[in-house]
Amino acid sequence: MLRLLLLAVALACRPARGGISCYDDAGQPVDWFIVYKLPKSHHHTPAEGKRYMYQDQHTQGWVEGRSLMDRTEGAVGRTLQQLYVEATRRQEETAYVLYNDEPPGELSSSKGHTKGVILLDTTQGFWMLHSTPHFPDLQTNYSWPRSALLNGQSFLCVTFPYSQFKEIGRQLLFTDPLVYDYRVEGTFAQDLPALLNASKGCHVQQEPWNSSVTLTSLEGKEFVSFAKFGRFGDDLYSGWLAQALASDLYVEFWQRSHGILPSNCSGPFRVYNVEAVAFQEPGPAFSTMVDHSKWCVATESDPGWACVGDMNRNHAEEWRGGGTLCVRDPAVWKAFHSLVQKYADCKGAGEAPQDG
Repeated sequence: MLRLLLLAVALACRPARGGISCYDDAGQPVDWFIVYKLPKSHHHTPAEGKRYMYQDQHTQGWVEGRSLMDRTEGAVGRTLQQLYVEATRRQEETAYVLYNDEPPGELSSSKGHTKGVILLDTTQGFWMLHSTPHFPDLQTNYSWPRSALLNGQSFLCVTFPYSQFKEIGRQLLFTDPLVYDYRVEGTFAQDLPALLNASKGCHVQQEPWNSSVTLTSLEGKEFVSFAKFGRFGDDLYSGWLAQALASDLYVEFWQRSHGILPSNCSGPFRVYNVEAVAFQEPGPAFSTMVDHSKWCVATESDPGWACVGDMNRNHAEEWRGGGTLCVRDPAVWKAFHSLVQKYADCKGAGEAPQDG
């Protein structure tokens, strides 16, 4: 009897296999995962620009990805393959939203500096935030854009129950995404009006110009979504996030954009620009000049926040929508904190403290 009870509890805690979910490298549904696509050196083969590091709730830190970014055997490919298969086969039973400020085949937009994929059925779905221009392209089979081979990229995928997509839709009204493909019809349009409106290009019309909300994953893990509209008129990190998380932050972002904001020590909590990243062996070390990912991590383990999202630290993006998704998890915090090899202090370069 006890064995049956334990089995029932174990099954209840696992993601529903029949529902839309984030998937790991082994093809198993997971509550969440983070992928870090590694940069490619100029003299290496294109395959080197498709390698990635991976973590989820089971790995307790970074592990090498089992596949390549352009293959459907990898976590991102397996997860997005549902978009190509399920969204076509079950049109009335699924909804999706694809947004990217640099959509496939188009130039950049002045709307929100935000990239992501939402796919759901009436039970559950996933929200994948990422940093990759021109991706994904629903008009072709799953593939990796050639323009994204050289630089690092970040992905955070979370599996959410259906009810959470109401809040996710409201957050998109603040980030003001450029939606280049969507289907939100029937029951989804009735239940998720904010998601539909954001897909049509609507956004918030009055203050407040920013919004934070706690989202609970399918397995009960809490993530905090921070979203700002362009009229917020300040840097996401120094103007809001550091104070909201009550922590100094190391911020990794694309530093080849114009008008980079320097590290900021003017407020009660400091924001430092990361300048160099290093994975433990066998992972590489690289400069932020070849890293298009967007993430930040608290400088200390208490409160231990780590966030993956959309935004750079530059003058232009103070006036654009965007956001980040944060989690308070010791293993995730340690995984990101360990990457910070060098950062720009407010008085000059600083070496990141070693993890104890």
